[in-house]
Amino acid sequence: MKNLKVAFTTLGCRMNQFETSALEEKFNQKGYEIKTFDDIADIYVVNTCTVTNDADRTSRKVLRQAKRRNPNAVVVATGCYAQVKPEELAKIEEVDIVIGNSHKTAVYEIVENYLNEKNQDKVFIDNIFRQNEFETFQISTFYEGARPILKVQEGCNSFCSFCIIPFARGKVRSAKIDEIEKQVKILVENGFKEIVLTGTQLSQYGYDHKEGYLYDLLKKLIKIDGLYRVRLSSMGINEIDEKLLDLITSEEKIAPHFHLSLQSASDKVLKDMKRNYTLSQYINVVNDIVKRRPDTAIGTDIITGFPTETKEEFEKSLKVIEELPFAYIHVFTYSQRDGTSAVKFGDRVHPKEKKERTKILRQISEEKNYNFRKRYLNKDLEVLIIGEKEGKKIGLTGNYIHIKFESDKDINQLSYVNMLKVGKEREENYAVEVKK
Repeated sequence: MKNLKVAFTTLGCRMNQFETSALEEKFNQKGYEIKTFDDIADIYVVNTCTVTNDADRTSRKVLRQAKRRNPNAVVVATGCYAQVKPEELAKIEEVDIVIGNSHKTAVYEIVENYLNEKNQDKVFIDNIFRQNEFETFQISTFYEGARPILKVQEGCNSFCSFCIIPFARGKVRSAKIDEIEKQVKILVENGFKEIVLTGTQLSQYGYDHKEGYLYDLLKKLIKIDGLYRVRLSSMGINEIDEKLLDLITSEEKIAPHFHLSLQSASDKVLKDMKRNYTLSQYINVVNDIVKRRPDTAIGTDIITGFPTETKEEFEKSLKVIEELPFAYIHVFTYSQRDGTSAVKFGDRVHPKEKKERTKILRQISEEKNYNFRKRYLNKDLEVLIIGEKEGKKIGLTGNYIHIKFESDKDINQLSYVNMLKVGKEREENYAVEVKK
């Protein structure tokens, strides 16, 4: 198809962003003109999210907006919502094609067939749990500024009681170590210095093919000449054994920034969530990391308003969370998801109470993040230049502090800066470049 315009939009996580980037690349290679989602296009592809009820509502809203923008356009719903509730999306009049994650690598071919035939099936989905091999696209990177993000793993074997994601992404499938190593070498040869590894549950990397786990992958990657930094996305503490702990706290090439999802600081709630660890186990891992590598930024996820989270449990959680050395907290309000085992508990916490708990935790997160960044005021820091904004370079430290400063250096170069100002907002930090 020549001279056709296609627009994409992404809801949800980095995995979706990564996959949208790959789809854009595929359509572009085939001669399509890539437009922004606000433009008039012939095809709109919405990469949906289903992690909460709000995410579902937003996905439906965006799909309808696309059709209003151009009533003659082909509107495609793909992603996690499409995988979990395809029939629900298929009932939406504005949606022409529904493509689950099971068929996401075939979006281009399905759209081409639709344009040529117009009489094909509307829904393309298969049982995601039947997929045993890691599938990727011709490109295997999504760029966040100057940082390529590599999807190296998909799926999760944990089945937490609140989480729909295993039903949307399936069981663990991992890319082979030699394939990842080859891709990273190409990126380094092209001038990139930091690589971000991502997956549905990165710490479960290798649980399928058993040819090597996250430890083995990292040992390979840190030996690559010219690679300055490897950053890891979200991990579970259950998979962090002593060997992996030693590596991530001692190897300079591994960024001292770890997102370790907690979800609740109550043992009762953790058990009901089927998190398979105790609060003390989590605290021990976090404290051990920070003790070995004091500059480490620890991020986490917390869910407020889980059905068995009483007011007393929430208040106990607050005390623990306030004491833990978090650099930031991602706060989510509990949303009951059909198909998860937590449905049996009902939805006991009043929406107003959930909202209040979420507000309290987000305020704590802001304070913790500000105090974490303030530790580096008037200190010299090494940064990787990852972008430019309003005439100033944006530098990123290993422990995930974004800093603005004036410099003649280009993106993807290293610089030393002295932090002069720490703003209330996460990215409002200012510095001056210093010579080293």
